[in-house]
Amino acid sequence: QERTLLHVQGNAQHGYELQLLMPEEWKGQIKKRQEQFMVIKSAEFLISSAKVEQCPDHQSTEYAFIGRSNVGKSSLINMLTGYGKLAKTSSMPGKTMLINHFIINKEWYLVDLPGYGFAKRSKKAQDELEQMISSYILERELMTNLFVLIDVRHKPQRIDMEFMEWLGENGVPFSIIFTKADKLGRVRVNENVSAYLKELSEQWEELPPHFITSAETRQGREEVLDYIEQINRDIRNASAE
Repeated sequence: QERTLLHVQGNAQHGYELQLLMPEEWKGQIKKRQEQFMVIKSAEFLISSAKVEQCPDHQSTEYAFIGRSNVGKSSLINMLTGYGKLAKTSSMPGKTMLINHFIINKEWYLVDLPGYGFAKRSKKAQDELEQMISSYILERELMTNLFVLIDVRHKPQRIDMEFMEWLGENGVPFSIIFTKADKLGRVRVNENVSAYLKELSEQWEELPPHFITSAETRQGREEVLDYIEQINRDIRNASAE
C-alpha cells in the first residue's frame, strides 16, 4: 500500500531539500478539495448609493449583509475579506447610511446595507433608511442571498424576528450569521443558538442556513465563504448547461 513519504535530496555542500511524495490520486483529491475553498485575492470598495437605482450595473452575484445597529457588521465584513479596513467600523452604532458595494476577487459583489433599529435617528431619517433597505432587498434582482446578522449574546429580539418574517413573506433568500461568538463560552453559544433556532422553528417549517462567527477569532470565516462559493459554482454550472 502506497504511503506519503519524505524524500531527501542534495548534499552537505549545497544543502538538502525535502520533497513530499504521495500517490497521484491523493494529489487529485487535495486539488479538488482546495478548489472548493474560496480564497480572497482582492477586495475593493466600488461605490456608495443612496437609492437602489444608483447601484452598479453588472451581471455578477451580490451578497448583502444587514443587521441591527452595533451587531458587528463592519468587523465581520473585514474579517471575511481579510482586509482590516475595508468596511469602516465605529464605536457609534448606525453609521452606515448608504448601500455600499465592494467587488471581491473581481468576480462577485459584497453589499453592506445600513443597519436597522437605531433608536436615536429621527423618524424621517429612519423612514428613509427603511425605504432604501426595502427597495434594495425587493427590487435588486442581482442580490443572490441576504445575510442577516444576529448578536449571539442576546435572546431573540422582536425587531429581528419581524424582519425575517417579512423576508419570508416576500420570498427573499436569506441566511443567519450569529456574531460575536468569542464573547461567550462555546457551551453558552451553542445553547443560545439552539434556543434561537427553536423559537424560529415555531414560525418556519424549514429553517434558513445559519453560521456562528467571531470577527476576533475568525471563527466561521471558512464556512461563510465556502457557502458563497458553492452558490456561485451552482450558478455557473446552471448557466453552462
